[in-house]
Amino acid sequence: MTSEFNPARRALLKYGAFSTAGLALWPGHSAAAAAMTPAPLGELGYAQVQLGPGPLERQVRENHHLVLHLDEDALLRPFRLRGGLPAPGQELGGWYDTWGFAPGATFGQWLSALARYYAITGDVATRAKVDRMVRGYAATIDAGGRFYRNNRFPSYIYDKLVGGLLDASRLAGNDIALATLRRTTRAALPHLPPHAMPRNEAARPGEDFSQHAWDESYTLPENQFLAFRLTGDEQHRALARRFLYDDFFLPLARGENVLPGKHAYSHMNALSSAAQAYLSLDQPVYLQAARQGFAMVDAQSFATGGWGPDEHFVTPGSGKLGDSLAAEHKSFETPCGSYAHFKLTRYLLRVTRDPAYGDSMERVLYNTVLGALPIQPDGHAFYYSDYTRQAHKGFHPDRWPCCSGTLPMIAADYRISVAFTDAQGIYVNLYVPAQLSWRQHGHAARLLIDTRYPHASAISMTVQTSAPQTFAVNLRIPAWATGASLRVNGRHEAVPLVPGTFATLHRPWRPGDRIELDLPLHTRLQSVDAEHPDTVALLAGPLVLMRLRDGAPPAPPSRRELLSAQPVHGNASSWRAGSGPAAVTLRPFCDIGGEGYSTYQRVDTT
Repeated sequence: MTSEFNPARRALLKYGAFSTAGLALWPGHSAAAAAMTPAPLGELGYAQVQLGPGPLERQVRENHHLVLHLDEDALLRPFRLRGGLPAPGQELGGWYDTWGFAPGATFGQWLSALARYYAITGDVATRAKVDRMVRGYAATIDAGGRFYRNNRFPSYIYDKLVGGLLDASRLAGNDIALATLRRTTRAALPHLPPHAMPRNEAARPGEDFSQHAWDESYTLPENQFLAFRLTGDEQHRALARRFLYDDFFLPLARGENVLPGKHAYSHMNALSSAAQAYLSLDQPVYLQAARQGFAMVDAQSFATGGWGPDEHFVTPGSGKLGDSLAAEHKSFETPCGSYAHFKLTRYLLRVTRDPAYGDSMERVLYNTVLGALPIQPDGHAFYYSDYTRQAHKGFHPDRWPCCSGTLPMIAADYRISVAFTDAQGIYVNLYVPAQLSWRQHGHAARLLIDTRYPHASAISMTVQTSAPQTFAVNLRIPAWATGASLRVNGRHEAVPLVPGTFATLHRPWRPGDRIELDLPLHTRLQSVDAEHPDTVALLAGPLVLMRLRDGAPPAPPSRRELLSAQPVHGNASSWRAGSGPAAVTLRPFCDIGGEGYSTYQRVDTT
């Protein structure tokens, strides 16, 4: 049992600047190491990871069912009406409304999600819906791009359409998706700005949309680079370069913290464009920008891994993160923020092989997005995680907000975040019930993961190979996991289990070989920021344990009382701290339903 008050994190919060000469973005990471970045790890395909029963698999099924049963005429209505075409079907309403806030904005995301679910399941009905959506949308495109006229979000919606059409082609084999992408780009081009424009949140409805109001042109390069890779069309590479947000990326690469005041989700999303620019252009400055930017976000994150109270980054050293706990119920834009977080950490983990990015992804998984309430059939969606002392889960008041597009996508992407490969073997990143399949040295290999982690410390893995073969199994040892142990076929393995590293088992494997990893779920405390050292969250392993509220707030506990929390016998998702009338019940966010809760507790300083 320990108390976690990270001095390095406090220093970052206080000073808000990072030295380019010393890229110590994570413990043990040096500038020399940054200059010797190995080849990126490979991703497994969606079908190569099968999730076992549990909350991740349930969230996948819920979202697949939702998008599979969305009415196609309703989905196409904004494109048809704004294009001057007949439009049967009902308005979905909310943000999606034809003449509303963001008409048709989530169409591309739902198309992308369906293509991913088809890649996962091979479901014929899912592919048929992808085909109908692409053909239906293609019939609405006109060369002049009438859809984009007087549209608040031309860049944002175009970007989502690009992503959806790319996935329809590469994951669902749609035969007209790339031709439709070319037509979409021609139609959108006259309505895009000349370069990446800052988000103009001061713009009001009815003002000149040529200023692009709240639009997010700075997120365009990622999908444009991907489109170039898939199609070879130089126009996409030119567009990617045109919209690289160097006014944001270059200061970050120099170590200047330009985050405060910026819209959190979209600028986190923009960092994936920097990562993709590095992979596409081989310019280290963009990798540096992505890593520095992520480290600056991490330094102002809540214990849950979430960031951006009221959707904006705060000023380091201002105490605003802690101040937000008093009344700011919009603590973290959860599905959208988690989607951006997963994308960026996946890029950075693959490129740097630094397991700290996996630690961060894991914390966001269990403490934010996995606890999101299911999207309702009428379009009400979980939007914000609330970290105030009077918190409840709830839905955004408007139907079909942006988070209704990203939640189905990130649920599909759990699979491609579980593990990665290289020529020597496999890197296990997320310890979830799953079956991984890949080719190693030309032979089929599988790894079966059986665990109740993070509600329990034990993780069991079984190797299945078509024949005995030698390769590496690399296991992420979280930075908090002191005292981890490892056995193979019941025997202790003399492999260094250093917190914050990958432990490597490089050996001959035979079918049925069993790996047993134990990650003790020690309790520890983390303050919200340096200016509020006595406002703390209780963690056990990767889980933030949140106090259930049942009446008047109890007297502030001591640190010792919080750290003494233990799982309730027979219910690993519920914990108790203290004893007698002053005892409190705590649960992880993913196990909280309609109960009131508090993420942070004030501790007794006496």
